[in-house]
Amino acid sequence: MPAQPQTGQTGPIAGRLSADALAENFSDLHPPLSAHEARVAADRCYFCHDAPCVTACPTEIDIPLFIREIQAGRPETAAREIFEANILGGMCARVCPTEVLCEGACVREAAEGRPVEIGLLQRHATDSLMARQGHPFTRAPRTGKRVAVVGAGPAGLACAHRLARHGHDVVIHEGAPKPGGLNEYGIAAYKSVDDFAAREAAWIMGIGGIELRHGQWLGREVTLDALREEYDAVFLGIGLSGVNALGLDGPDLEGMHDAVTFISALRQSEDLSTLPIGREVVVIGGGMTAIDCAVQAKALGAESVTLVYRRARAAMGASGFEQDLAARRGVRLIFEAAPVAVEGEGRLSAVVFERMAEGPDGLAPTGARFTLPADQMFRAVGQCLGDANGLETVQGKVVTQGSGRTAMDKVWAGGDCAAGGDDLTVTAVAQGRDAAEDIHRVLTD
Repeated sequence: MPAQPQTGQTGPIAGRLSADALAENFSDLHPPLSAHEARVAADRCYFCHDAPCVTACPTEIDIPLFIREIQAGRPETAAREIFEANILGGMCARVCPTEVLCEGACVREAAEGRPVEIGLLQRHATDSLMARQGHPFTRAPRTGKRVAVVGAGPAGLACAHRLARHGHDVVIHEGAPKPGGLNEYGIAAYKSVDDFAAREAAWIMGIGGIELRHGQWLGREVTLDALREEYDAVFLGIGLSGVNALGLDGPDLEGMHDAVTFISALRQSEDLSTLPIGREVVVIGGGMTAIDCAVQAKALGAESVTLVYRRARAAMGASGFEQDLAARRGVRLIFEAAPVAVEGEGRLSAVVFERMAEGPDGLAPTGARFTLPADQMFRAVGQCLGDANGLETVQGKVVTQGSGRTAMDKVWAGGDCAAGGDDLTVTAVAQGRDAAEDIHRVLTD
């Protein structure tokens, strides 16, 4: 159980918990399997023909095949099968909502309510191979073609790696100091420990032929027109940089924050005891970011953390496992309530909510209100694209067709910035990979 915070200290302050308690609270959510445990877990697989787990995986990893390799004591061979389909298989094994993807489709889940531990088996295999020196793939002979990839997140890294394998020279333009995108800056620290996101990015680029340039923000240091002029193709994996507003009554108060900013600061902190956290924290939202924010606020020592979502529990973007994790970690969940106002004199002291109900015309306020005391509030109500750089958009995301082609010549897009995705790392990887294959076909025709 996570250690309990000291009581009686109001307002966001640092050092609510001891170093030992913080280390326990932020330890690996799913510790890796030993070799023996992996063999035992692999023995449970039925090795189905037309396995539903494969269909449920956005990158279509041949799951029965790699599990059979683990069963035979060949985890590195298993890893190569995984990486052939998903070069970020190591991170996906840590952060994928397997309970609604591969494991949710597992026949063992349907028959027994306990699926094969596909995620942990995938991590066992990929960690085994990544621990070796060298890279499992080699580049094809250089083609003389140059491709710009904007953004070093999951989509950008997957695209760059596949293009480099085909022999193209790739330059990744990244604004942030580190590669990885949301894997580095946007997921809960207990899901990816020991600086794994940065280590994975370096390992991926170890294939060669990939140059990474930091401090390169699209629309500022580089423009889309200039990239199209300089390179043979451009892939955009820029994610979503803006944060949706809540539109609450009341002034902007100290103690009101964006969840993504909080998570990023936490992920980059070298000493969690220096991060201030409130005594009574409220998180607004129903997705994975909201859960990550709420659980980590509690892990830092907040006495009370309440997550409030405007719709029913079944409509939450966060998976059932994530919801249960939050509840187990001491987060209070309130459904069918939306924030309408904040209170406080200079500093946040409370958030006012109104009960919501689904009716024939959709979600509507009921008029019933309640107030939660809060000295810190985090918004986790979704992100938006920001500047579309002249590209066609729908619902705030770039319109693409086929394998990521945009309406602009020589430009492809994938990941969270592209319309039609589900904002998952594994989906971003699939889109980056498939766009790379399409780019390769165009460049070699």
